[in-house]
Amino acid sequence: MFAKSVTNSAKFLMMPVSSRLLYYDLGMAADDDGIVEAFTVLRMTGAAEDDLRVLSTKGFIRVLTEDLVSYITDWNRNNYIQSDRYHESRYKDLLVQVQTETTPDTDCIHDGYNMDTEVRLGKGRIGKDRSGEGRIGEADTAAGTISPTQKNGDIPPSLEEVQEYCREIRSTVDARKFYDHYSGTSWKVGAKNMTDWKATLRNWDREDREKGKHTRPENMPGYTDEPDPLDGVF
Repeated sequence: MFAKSVTNSAKFLMMPVSSRLLYYDLGMAADDDGIVEAFTVLRMTGAAEDDLRVLSTKGFIRVLTEDLVSYITDWNRNNYIQSDRYHESRYKDLLVQVQTETTPDTDCIHDGYNMDTEVRLGKGRIGKDRSGEGRIGEADTAAGTISPTQKNGDIPPSLEEVQEYCREIRSTVDARKFYDHYSGTSWKVGAKNMTDWKATLRNWDREDREKGKHTRPENMPGYTDEPDPLDGVF
């Protein structure tokens, strides 16, 4: 069900434990085309929507509808289903719009897919999560959001991307300070153009931890800067 080339990769292991567990639950609940009703899995397992956002940001899933029907992007690497055991997905039509004419690299019955379109995890879908950012949501075309085709290291990132990544890795780094610093240098490191802002941020984080600094409060799960409505009641 799960390829070690996926689950043992640094990209996978750098995610929070809760996100990795959700990936396994989604994989177990998916149909033979790698499609899963993620909202149902979240409710059944009690997993946090933030973990689904992490999986989407890291490229392990693609959200296809506002109801959180999702595609597991490494499905073909994880599964080899014989044709006599295959049952077509009830959401097969969602894949037609993004199917490409690539040649499968295995004898698996599935064709390769390039998920060109998706309902991204952004602001406005369900409301505010505990971090104060928008929860899983509809496609956000506002300035500063991530393009569906944008790569992890694309320069420059938006402030929201930097904040999201700081939360994802529970960083010691002040996201706004990092963003403002490199915005002022035109995203250069010394005299050279920055090639991977996430790697640069991790270097900041590593140096901070060597100095004894800890995760910033706003990068911890459950942080909110909204006032506690029960404050002063008791």
